[in-house]
Amino acid sequence: MQELALIQPGGMARDEFLREAAQAEARREFEERLAECGALAYRVARGVLRNSADAEDVAQEALLRAYRRFDRLRDRNRFRAWLVRIAFRLALDRLRSSKRREQRDMFLSHPAHQPPAATAEDLAVSNEFQAHLDRALGELPEKLRLVLLLGAMEGHTIDEIAAIVGVSAGTVKSRIFYARKQLAEKLRCHAKTIKTR
Repeated sequence: MQELALIQPGGMARDEFLREAAQAEARREFEERLAECGALAYRVARGVLRNSADAEDVAQEALLRAYRRFDRLRDRNRFRAWLVRIAFRLALDRLRSSKRREQRDMFLSHPAHQPPAATAEDLAVSNEFQAHLDRALGELPEKLRLVLLLGAMEGHTIDEIAAIVGVSAGTVKSRIFYARKQLAEKLRCHAKTIKTR
């Protein structure tokens, strides 16, 4: 009689039935949380890598890793921060690969891949400024660039950034200060070059 109590409808053992039910629930919860912040992994990777194709690859890998390890996440309310951290670390790994960096630099330095010349002067200045801004952001140290992107572009609070990056709120404030200071200096230099033309 006890053996019958361990068998669920469909002839499935109780433990197996419970395991499959838990996995189905975890998949559903993962999909719900991913729907809320699915593009975030791409934006974080794009901010670090400054290359759309690499960012797409990293974002897909981050989502796959998050899916595979979702059952290990103890506090499901921290999914967003956890996903950002996975994407950021994967992007850094990609960036640190010297072979990738050399290939990217060769690709971007090729004249065929330069932005087309604008037809109007305002458009030309705007494109030039955007290119300079991208370049200036790319020159910032990784730890400064990340907090600036998370705060200014993603709209995270200081405390959220601290949780994502794994440092104190004071450290985040300091990094944002220095990131803005360095970025402003680089943009001032750019403004001087435009005025001297």
